[in-house]
Order: sequence, then C-alpha cells, then structure tokens
Amino acid sequence: MDYKKLEQEERLKKWRLVLGKGADPEGDMQMEGEAKGMDETLESLYDNNRQGGLGNSSPNVNRWLGDIRKYFPSSMVQIMQKDAMDRLGLKEMLLEPEMLESVEPNVDLVGTLLSLNKAMPNKTRETARKVIQKVVDELNKKLSNKMREAIEGALNRSVRNRRPKLNEMDWNRTIRANMKHYQEKYKTIIPEQLWGYGRKGQSLKHVVLLVDQSGSMATSIVYASVFGAVMASLRSVKTHMIVFDTEVVDLTEELTDPVELLFGTQLGGGTDINKALSYTEQIITKPEDTILVLISDLYEGGNETEMLKRASSLKSKGVNFITLLALSDEGAPDYDTSVAQKYYQLDIPTFSCTPDKFPDLMAAAMKKEDISSWMSKNNIVRR
Repeated sequence: MDYKKLEQEERLKKWRLVLGKGADPEGDMQMEGEAKGMDETLESLYDNNRQGGLGNSSPNVNRWLGDIRKYFPSSMVQIMQKDAMDRLGLKEMLLEPEMLESVEPNVDLVGTLLSLNKAMPNKTRETARKVIQKVVDELNKKLSNKMREAIEGALNRSVRNRRPKLNEMDWNRTIRANMKHYQEKYKTIIPEQLWGYGRKGQSLKHVVLLVDQSGSMATSIVYASVFGAVMASLRSVKTHMIVFDTEVVDLTEELTDPVELLFGTQLGGGTDINKALSYTEQIITKPEDTILVLISDLYEGGNETEMLKRASSLKSKGVNFITLLALSDEGAPDYDTSVAQKYYQLDIPTFSCTPDKFPDLMAAAMKKEDISSWMSKNNIVRR
C-alpha cells in the first residue's frame, strides 16, 4: 500500500472541501462517502454560483440542517447556521416549529428568534420558548456560580469586622494572621486577633443594567438577562433590568424568569439613551452605592447633548457608571466612536466585555476598584 499517495489524496480532499468545486472544474478529485456528504452540504451554503441555495422547500432545509449536525462539530454547526440565515433565507423559515426543532440552539439563534418575536405565529412561540429555555439553562450552568461567588465575595469583603460572630468569621485570614501563635504542644493556633466579614446589610448595592434593544445588541441582551437574574437572586444586591429603544421598559419584575424577560424585549427600532438615563436617574436613591452598567453601541437617536449632561450628572453624584459596547464573545459591534470618546472624557469606562469576565468586572465595581486599572490588568482596551 502506497501510504504516501494516500496521504497526498487526503490532503487534496481537504483542500477540495475548503475551496469547493471551483477548484476542481474537471472533477479530478472523486469525493466519496462522508467526504461527499460534507462537500454537498458545504456547496449548498457556500457555492456562490448556485442559484437559489436550498430553495424554499422545508424538507430540503430540514435535511440540510440534519446533515451539518451529522458531519460537523457543534461549534461549526453554529457558524454554518448563522451563515445560512444570511445566505439562504433560513431566518424566515424559523417561523415554522418543525424547522426550529432541527436547529442547534445557541446564543446567536436566541438573538435571531428575539428579532422575529413580533412576526412569530402562536404555533411557533412555544417551540421557540423551549429553544430559548435550553440556551438560558446552559448559560446559567456555565456562568451563575462564578457570578454568585464573585459578587458575594466582593460584598462580604467590602466591610471588615474585627469582632465577628461565629457565622461572620473569615477563617482563612484569621489563621494566616495568627500563625505565629501556633502552639506545638496543643497542635493548634491561639488567635489573638479575629477577622470577620461585615454584615450583608451593611454592603447592600444597587445594580442597574440598562440595555439597548437595537439589533446589534441581541447577544448582549441574552447574557445581561442571565446575569441580571443571578444578581436578583442575591439578597445583598438590589437589581434593576431596564431595556430601551425610543421607549424605556422596566423588566425588573421578570428577572425571576429570564426566558419571559427575553420575550419582553423587542429588537430593532431607534435609540434614545437620553430618555433611558432620565428614567434611571429617577430610580437611583443612593448614588454612592449604585453601579450603572449601560450596554449600548452609543448611537444616540435622541438629544446627544442632554444625554452627555445626564451621564456627567450621574457620574458626579457618585454613581459607578460603566459602559459596555457589547457583552458577548464576538467583541464590539459597530459603535459611535465619537460618543465613546466623550464618555471616556467624562471618566466613564467604555469597552467591550466577554461574558466570562463580567463577574470579575462586577466584583471589582462592588469593591470600588479603579475600573481602568481592572481593564489594564485584564488586557482590555478602552474604546
């Protein structure tokens, strides 16, 4: 057996899959078995000369969705689904429940479903709810413990107690501080100084998540709703979840059910950050204990001058004001660089944040750390 020839053929097959039929117009490379199946699914999506793609036939699309899950890993499936929505009109087909059941659930898909919310018929809504619930549950499993631990740790340590009760003891710090008092004879430490955490009521924080509903913020809304629900479950944090376009909607009451909250959003439309900040001013009673996280691409459709005045006013009152251009793994979408620069001049940190870093960001904010230093430590570039 000529192993060198086999190796060369495998290499050529891979290049044929990458480059498509255009790279092999004479059909010299014969694709068989699984390689043929992969080639056909890729051709259906990426062959620019093909007229009509998969067409409007639901059975064809269903078969294609099944094929990509058969031949490719989950991460690739999600990318191909996203491309199919742009190239093949798959977005409109998602309004059919049978189609929706064939799709691999992920955060981008949830964003697409939210954008179709108004057009979604009742027969599809329940299937969409199940898909969104699955994604929210997976995100909860992945992110909630880290979020809870980061925030509770930050709040507990924000007030030190030198005369703690038993349930307030910081055992690690007490042991470290008293190691020099270790008694060999008794195999124990005699603590001369006790260290404890402050009472939770002393460190109550108010967090306001103010989220832009423009189309580019879909993924950010999904993550914000999950993090908001986690914070709302903590007694030591008062959490508000507010979404806005040209109108402002307070969804705080829905934080117990992130799926219901997401169905309460409506992506698209204009943007009035000034109006959203105006509403936020009214619900803040203790500015020095408030963290305001504005999640927006900063394209202001309202009064920009008034918006900047309100932002400056909130900052001057002591509100810990942070602006995220995106809360997603993809980085910042297109955003208004001019407004971002003006926010920076107001000493309002403005940057994109990945979901895995968000718990640490909130912990730093609750401990009143300098957010610019936190950004530098985490290799995050200001915008």
